[in-house]
Amino acid sequence: MDVQHKKELQQRRQRFMQRIGAGSIAILSSGPTHVRNRDVEYPFRVDSDFYYLTGFSEPESIAVLCPGRARGEFLLFCRERKPKEEMWSGERVGPDGARDIFGADQAFPMGDTDKILPRLMKNRTRVIHAMGRYPAFDQKIIGWTKATGARSRKSIGPPSEFVTFDQLLHDMRLFKSPYEIDLIREAAAISNRAHRRAMEVCRPGIMEYHIQAELTHQFIQSGSHFPAYPPIVASGRNARILHYTRNDKMLEDGDLLLIDAGAEYQYYASDITRTFPVNGTFTPAQRDIYQLVLAAQDAAIAKARPGNNWEDLHKAAVRVITEGLVDLGLLKGRVEKLIKKKKYKKFFMHYTGHWLGLDVHDVGKYRVDRRWRTLEPGMVITIEPGIYIRDGRKKIPTKWWDIGVRIEDNILITKSDPDVITRALPRTIDDIEALVGQGAA
Repeated sequence: MDVQHKKELQQRRQRFMQRIGAGSIAILSSGPTHVRNRDVEYPFRVDSDFYYLTGFSEPESIAVLCPGRARGEFLLFCRERKPKEEMWSGERVGPDGARDIFGADQAFPMGDTDKILPRLMKNRTRVIHAMGRYPAFDQKIIGWTKATGARSRKSIGPPSEFVTFDQLLHDMRLFKSPYEIDLIREAAAISNRAHRRAMEVCRPGIMEYHIQAELTHQFIQSGSHFPAYPPIVASGRNARILHYTRNDKMLEDGDLLLIDAGAEYQYYASDITRTFPVNGTFTPAQRDIYQLVLAAQDAAIAKARPGNNWEDLHKAAVRVITEGLVDLGLLKGRVEKLIKKKKYKKFFMHYTGHWLGLDVHDVGKYRVDRRWRTLEPGMVITIEPGIYIRDGRKKIPTKWWDIGVRIEDNILITKSDPDVITRALPRTIDDIEALVGQGAA
């Protein structure tokens, strides 16, 4: 394990234990494996909270944090080394590796949990864990709690309080360290290359899944084993579907192609969207809508500074889009009234962005005490306005039908100007038209 990462993990655990306080015990699961069909499992992806505190990524593992425990505050339970099983599914770290590599004070086989966990829970007044995330694991914690009560004297009872650690831990995850930012930058760089390649090979007559294959090839070749989320490769009318993932339509001359895809690198996500013409040239109507979305994104990015909040970003994008839709004749009326009545939602129905980190829609509250959260240095966000126009809409000229445009970039909040991590990928109409189709066979 990287020395810097190991040191940072230790610091995270100490900060988290300070937050939960003496007398508490935090119990985290790495998550179970999931069956795809019969005896085939989905690729395992470790629970993000578990990974954030441990750096350990094997399935069916448990981390325990006991503030102030004399014999060690950080314990790991994991699968034992078993050569016969490892011959089928790969090498395991084992309890010894959990101590030596990952810095656990103590480590035990998973088979010891029923014996050791009730002991650890004695004299602890609060249990901190992700209630409801893994129902089977919830039942285990209930069982260990009951066992604690059964084995304890009246003066040493089981924990009396169960608390979800979401707010305690997720506020920590909201602020990225320099180490984390470097990983997000690499995820973004991989995604930039993949999107650029997709633009280069795009041409009428190929399938959406051909473009998806190019994205996946670039991800894996660059060290990203998985996308951060299922890629959206949506051409023509499919671009109006916000989370379209079938990716099975032929690209047609004159259509736009919307690609929303991001690589995951060492568990950190990127999230990029670009929209461009399949044949390399925007129609006048496509150009108008694209330029409007780009202007809205620029307005929102300009607000991505300390002291502003999420609603400031969204309002900036909404105003530009509403004014532009009025100018194009797609909305009629006074801009202020249209915004107040949210008439723009006929075309722009989602929020302007979200947190980004270990999860593509990362953790952290958007409101604190009912007020929009103020942006601070170290936060990483996306900004992704869009316009989507369905066909067959009354009073909407046919030239606008089936146009769907979204532009999304990843932004680091700094002490001054926003740092657009994904700036290297073309956004302007001229740059896009110069690139699309240049690598087509």
